[in-house]
Amino acid sequence: MCLNWTQKGEREMAALKNKLGITDSTELAREEELISKRKAAEMFESGMLDKMIPGSYRALQAIHNQLFCDVYEFAGQTRTVNIAKGNFRFAPVMYLDAALKNVEKMPQSTFDEIVEKYVEMNIAHPFREGNGRSTRIWLDQILKKELGKVVDWSKVDKDDYLMAMERSPIKDIEIKVILQKALTDQIDDREMFMKGVDHSYEYEGYHSYRTEDLIKNTRNKSKKTVSKNVIEKQEEEEQDEEIER
Repeated sequence: MCLNWTQKGEREMAALKNKLGITDSTELAREEELISKRKAAEMFESGMLDKMIPGSYRALQAIHNQLFCDVYEFAGQTRTVNIAKGNFRFAPVMYLDAALKNVEKMPQSTFDEIVEKYVEMNIAHPFREGNGRSTRIWLDQILKKELGKVVDWSKVDKDDYLMAMERSPIKDIEIKVILQKALTDQIDDREMFMKGVDHSYEYEGYHSYRTEDLIKNTRNKSKKTVSKNVIEKQEEEEQDEEIER
């Protein structure tokens, strides 16, 4: 039996089992967005993405694991259930491992080849949740290595993209045209990556937080913690000096 996420809308259904113990799907969606966007930024700033092998399934697993390891036990793990979206069924579990091996072997030296590989990975949909968000980062990895380009996702209209991806298993020319028009050579630009994460999440209905704001808040909290520790240390030293006197 396939799990269908579009019968009532993903957010209206029972929340997926998660590490946070959240049972409300709307609350889970907000926390998942908050945590995973921070994780996406960490991947970029740490240089983690540049250490992976672009186009490999292991790289996609690592991306997925990094994004969702604090939320789901299944982060980075190949799904063990069949899933569907509307009337479209993604690769059946019994053929999924073989499908992933075939996708990994696909060539990726030209733009057309890269997008075709991306489309096939989307059809495989290897994870229980979070496929689109992790696979778009994976796509940019390949484009960066092979062509010295990435997608400027802010130039990709949500509705056009989703419709093109829906039709891509039969006709991939639409998604190729859409993505090619949005290519940029700003492959190491921090702002480009952060904006790309936000737009990528928006395609899936996640838009409560801006990645850049989350990073700023995290840094401010870290600075406050450091300042507090410095002040406490100074106070302790002053107390010790008083005692010695």
